[in-house]
Amino acid sequence: METRLADWIRDTPTGTAADEILRKCVHCGFCLATCPTYQILGDELDGPRGRIYQIKQVLEGAPAQRATQLHLDRCLTCRNCETTCPSGVQYGHLVDIGRAVVAKQVERPWRERALRWLLRESLPRPWLFGTALKLGRSVRWVLPRSVRNKVGVTRPPGPIPSQTHARKVLLLNNCVQPAMAPSIDAATARVLDATGVQSIIAPGSGCCGAIRQHLDDHDGARNNMRRNIDAWWPLVESGQVEAIVINASGCGAMVKDYGHLLSDDPAYATKANRIVESTRDIAEFLAGCSVPAAPRAQRVAFHPPCTLQHGQKIRGQVETLLRSLGAELVPVRDAHLCCGSAGTYSILQTELSQELRERKIDALQESVPEVILSANIGCIAHLQGGTEIPVRHWIEWLDERCRK
Repeated sequence: METRLADWIRDTPTGTAADEILRKCVHCGFCLATCPTYQILGDELDGPRGRIYQIKQVLEGAPAQRATQLHLDRCLTCRNCETTCPSGVQYGHLVDIGRAVVAKQVERPWRERALRWLLRESLPRPWLFGTALKLGRSVRWVLPRSVRNKVGVTRPPGPIPSQTHARKVLLLNNCVQPAMAPSIDAATARVLDATGVQSIIAPGSGCCGAIRQHLDDHDGARNNMRRNIDAWWPLVESGQVEAIVINASGCGAMVKDYGHLLSDDPAYATKANRIVESTRDIAEFLAGCSVPAAPRAQRVAFHPPCTLQHGQKIRGQVETLLRSLGAELVPVRDAHLCCGSAGTYSILQTELSQELRERKIDALQESVPEVILSANIGCIAHLQGGTEIPVRHWIEWLDERCRK
């Protein structure tokens, strides 16, 4: 794709990165076939190729419009298009650039600004989000169904391992997950303990930065990244931990992008790359461990989150592990497509999100599974709001089955 970027961005690091990405696009349109929003809306401007053109026009000097912002907002950032693209276009990085530039040119309506601010400032703070969630759950029966489905129900974490092991790993100090489903982190710790690995959380660490990054607060996201690197660095540099193990694929995709997002920060670029090299999804880490098989086969439908299969490019590892542990995996139609959760997308783009969830639930339930498993808290909470079949993190399933 030929580009003529405007003077105000051409020779900047952002402009150079955008220009490199844009020039890889060959207009083939393969991405349209796998774009969830294009499948629903049928509008070229709501597909990757159309969004790339809109971003290109703005970077070349055309004024951004409110319509431009809406088309970019409707993107799930599922990155399915990246998996499909034969030219290796890094669409996820480009849409981050485009959204940030458009946000500076187009002021959102005040209600929209207020909601995005509320999400940005509350979700990354566990004490604030956790308090609000407890309050919501205490009056769950009077809430509208859509909100009731969001708050879910509490699942007790169970016992936390206290045994010390020579092998140690860091767990992410999540923001949303410990409040919504503390059972996931507890199950992770128990499974790791059973394999002779001690899990620890670094004091001072916190939200990975994904929430702020996807709500156009790039400075706030980088502050989250730097804080985590500062908290993790002494343990990683000294070799006291062998890996940073992440059990939320959305957070994993974010942490594995630290090297790119901090590449122009001389104080953190090298450290960020080392952190990326040390980061493993829990499925990647357990692939080299001996985990006891479950006692009875169970029909399981697995939903691979977009952040796992398209963001981290981890495909088939969880499924292989589940089969080896006694799961009877049922076929799931269109497993490559997004469920509609996409972080705060399910709140900001409710109608599109719910339609995508309905399609995904239909596909997951076709073979009548006993349980639906996934690998990201957002997907799990979103899917559970649309089905009576239990939806769990696969590490919870493994923990429960191996303890029976």
